[in-house]
Amino acid sequence: MVGAHVSTAKGIENAVTNAAAIGANSFALFVKSQRKWVSPDLTEHSIKEFKARMEKHRYANGMVLAHGSYLINLGNPDPDSRAKSYACFVDDLKRCEALGIELYNFHPGSTVGKATTDESLALIADCINRAHQETRNVIAVLENMAGAGNIVGSEFSHLAGIIERVEDKSRVGVCIDTCHAFAAGYDIRTKEGWESTMKEFNETVGVKYLRGMHLNDSKTVYKSKKDRHENIGLGYLGLNAFHHILSDSRTQGIPLILETPSFEQPKEVWGKEIEVLQRLSGNVQDESGKPDFDGLVALIKGAVKEAETKNGGLKAKKSAKPKAVDVKRKRKGSVEDDEATEEDD
Repeated sequence: MVGAHVSTAKGIENAVTNAAAIGANSFALFVKSQRKWVSPDLTEHSIKEFKARMEKHRYANGMVLAHGSYLINLGNPDPDSRAKSYACFVDDLKRCEALGIELYNFHPGSTVGKATTDESLALIADCINRAHQETRNVIAVLENMAGAGNIVGSEFSHLAGIIERVEDKSRVGVCIDTCHAFAAGYDIRTKEGWESTMKEFNETVGVKYLRGMHLNDSKTVYKSKKDRHENIGLGYLGLNAFHHILSDSRTQGIPLILETPSFEQPKEVWGKEIEVLQRLSGNVQDESGKPDFDGLVALIKGAVKEAETKNGGLKAKKSAKPKAVDVKRKRKGSVEDDEATEEDD
């Protein structure tokens, strides 16, 4: 169920249309501005139109992976800062419920250097428990992180430490980001490495909690602890990594979301990446009977090059998701208030 994190510009209902336009059969979106603590309420028109378009394009509610605000830090030990994050968190969940979205993905948080990792994990779990009391059915999906600075969530044990403290475990899950996992020290480039990673995930967290994935190649090397997304097959992970992921039965039926650079040409770039990823789940052999990874990588590389040209030779690759770091705009108490925070997502 491959898709991408699409734009909601000019109305949240447009996310559905944007997803359909790139051939996605799942998608992610922000349910409000990811840069503001408070945003205008969703209008009844937008809610109704969102649901109508979901039905028109045959998207099941479970194929949408909403993404939380970058400002949220439920692991902050400062009560006032955490309360502000919690209010933003619950507002996101209620927006998901209004839209009929079942899965809400968010970054676990940061100790901001003022708490132990375990203390922050307990605070995050407490916020999830409280939020479950204020909402009905949205599943809080924890994202693994790359391991920069004081941010928690780079180790599967961190995610397990949160989940074990959550009272209603039917409403908590995990989203594995391939770039984050690689940067944090999970070598998923080979089938053996992927199997080893999934074995550890199942033993530590439980594969039943896997509710989605972010499919991103990496611009940086293994164990870099840096979150730099690259287009599929063009980074240090390589296309082979996505071959064994896409052909794994454990990744079937959950949203697999691209957060790669689109160069402001989502149909051309994400559309081609989705096409290639769908082919990876089946027969990708060339005439000699060997996997035709080179041919598939060439398709993506060609789409990227053409998009760059159309976009005036843009060098800094852009996606629909702005970077999470802006030094001039850091907010105290948020995950961004960390000198070495995650930069893409």
